[in-house]
Amino acid sequence: MKIIVPMAGMGKRMRPHTHTTAKPLLPIAGKPIVQRLVEDLAAVAGEAVEEVAFVVHPSFGVKVEEELMAIATAIGAKGSIHYQEVALGTAHAILCAEKALSGRVIVAFADTLFRAQLKLDKDCDGVIWVNKVEDPRPFGVVKLDGEGIITEFVEKPQAFVSDLAIIGIYYFADGERLRNEMQWLIDNDVKDKGEYQLTNAMENMKRKGARFKAGSVDVWMDCGNKNAMVDTNTKVLGFLKDSPGLVSPKSKLNGSLVISPCFIGENVTLVNSIIGPNVSLEPGALVENSVVRNSILRGDSRVLDAVIDNSMIGQRAQVTGKAMDLSLSDDSTVG
Repeated sequence: MKIIVPMAGMGKRMRPHTHTTAKPLLPIAGKPIVQRLVEDLAAVAGEAVEEVAFVVHPSFGVKVEEELMAIATAIGAKGSIHYQEVALGTAHAILCAEKALSGRVIVAFADTLFRAQLKLDKDCDGVIWVNKVEDPRPFGVVKLDGEGIITEFVEKPQAFVSDLAIIGIYYFADGERLRNEMQWLIDNDVKDKGEYQLTNAMENMKRKGARFKAGSVDVWMDCGNKNAMVDTNTKVLGFLKDSPGLVSPKSKLNGSLVISPCFIGENVTLVNSIIGPNVSLEPGALVENSVVRNSILRGDSRVLDAVIDNSMIGQRAQVTGKAMDLSLSDDSTVG
C-alpha cells in the first residue's frame, strides 16, 4: 500500500499563518494536520504502508521536507518528496507523484481530517469517500445507484446534481491505471473548470468498466480557514479527551484552572488563568491573568491580561489586555 498526499497549495485562506508555516503543518491538538492524516490512514489501511509520497511546492523548503520525511518514517514507511510548481488541478497534483502510482494506492488531500471505519473493498476498483453537504457547488460530487456504486462524477456543479461531496480521500486498486488516465487528460489537454481534474480521470475509468464504490465517514473536519481550524481542533480534542498525555508534565500551571479537553505542550506556563475548554497551547506558550477558550496558541506565543475566544494566535505573537476573536500571525503584537 502507498499513500499519496498532494499538499502543494499555498494556503491563501489560512493567511497570515501560512506566510511562515505550510498549511498542512499547522497544528491540530498538538500535531500537524498532515501528521494526523497520515497516522489515521495508516491505522485503517489494513496492511503495511510501503511509501508516503508528499507533493509539495518547491518554496516549502528543506525544513518542511525533513518534517514530512519524519512523519513517513514514524509509521514505518519510506517517504518521498515530489514537486508541483504550478497549481493545474487535482489530477495534475497527483500525477506529480507518478513514481508512487503503482499497486494499491490511497490518495488523501492534506486539508481535511476524518473519523471513519474505512473499508478498502477488494471487490471493486476503488472507493471514493463522500459526505452529504448543504451546498455542493464548491465540491466534486457523485451520483449513486441502489447498491452504492458510483454512476457519475461531476466537478463543482452549479445546478443540483447530488449533495454527496467528495471529501478528498480515495482508494485505487490499480495505481498504474489511474496514472495512465490522468496522463491522458494532460496529453490531450482535457480540462474542467480550467484544470486537470481527478473526477474526469475517474469518469473515464468508469466508462471503461471500472467500478467505484462510495464510502461514508462519521465525521468530516475541514482545515481550510481559521474558523474551520478552531472548530476542527475542538472536535479532535473531544475525540482525544480520555487519552493520556494531553497535558505535558513539563508545563507549569501556577494558580490556573484547565477545563478539559485541552492540549498543553511542553514548557507552557500558565499564571492565574483559566484555560479551556477546547484549547491547544503549543510548547513555550505563556498565558498570564487571562481566560482562553476554543483557541489555538502556537509556540512561544504570549497572552497577558486578556480574554481570548475562537482565536488562532501565531508563533511568538503577543496579545495584551483585550477581549478578542483573532487570527494573529507569527511575531505579531496586539495590545
